[in-house]
Amino acid sequence: MDKHELTPDVAGITTRAKAILMNPAGEWPVIAAEQQTPKDVFIKYAVPLAAIGPVATMIGSLVFGYGAFGVTYRPGIMTALGSAIVSYVLALIGLWVVSWVANFLSPKFGGKDDFASAFKLVAYSMTASWLAGIFGLLPALSFLSILGLYGLYLLYKGATPVMNVPEDKSVVYTIVTVVVAAVVSVVFGMIAASLVGIGALTSGGISAASGAAGGDDVTIDFGEYGRIEGGEDGAVATFRNEDGEEVTITVDKPSE
Repeated sequence: MDKHELTPDVAGITTRAKAILMNPAGEWPVIAAEQQTPKDVFIKYAVPLAAIGPVATMIGSLVFGYGAFGVTYRPGIMTALGSAIVSYVLALIGLWVVSWVANFLSPKFGGKDDFASAFKLVAYSMTASWLAGIFGLLPALSFLSILGLYGLYLLYKGATPVMNVPEDKSVVYTIVTVVVAAVVSVVFGMIAASLVGIGALTSGGISAASGAAGGDDVTIDFGEYGRIEGGEDGAVATFRNEDGEEVTITVDKPSE
């Protein structure tokens, strides 16, 4: 394969990002019909877009620093660079992990088993989150990164045309996939914190990472669809579909 075939196309990225954000109902069928490999989507689309958040946050922290309660902290260049690199790498790893989860769960909700399609679904759903990372340039506006949660809607709209998940099960499929993505984000945030030594980082999942503050355990109960229990030692996520089938995912905290 010619190496130029895998070179990111700025115009193509812009066109696809605009289409998936502005007209997801019309763009998902187009994406589903495209013969793209995970490698194509990863290099041409995910790699450049996933860099927006880490680079913006690095620049923002160096220029403006972080402020709270009248105290401003401005990291050194190497610390900021290290944080950006770790966050970026974990974001890309997280894309593959969440794609695997999306593909694993799809047949359990009546969809198909097709990793290439699952990768397209997750990668293009992350468009909103990746673009929202630009707000990291101004720490005071970083809260606007919550706009990236629009990716949840994108995932929901793509579940049926891309993974063939029946429409009546697409909501639950989306919820379960997103919750697993959140667990991955929490774990990756802990890994990033341990590597750079500066507190948890958001690692580029579909939703923002959140952790247990002050070492307290956290429980998220989804009723009949399962629950997540997490704390200092790791997390256990249990999910059930409408047929009662259960999936349990255990994540241990990385060793010191």
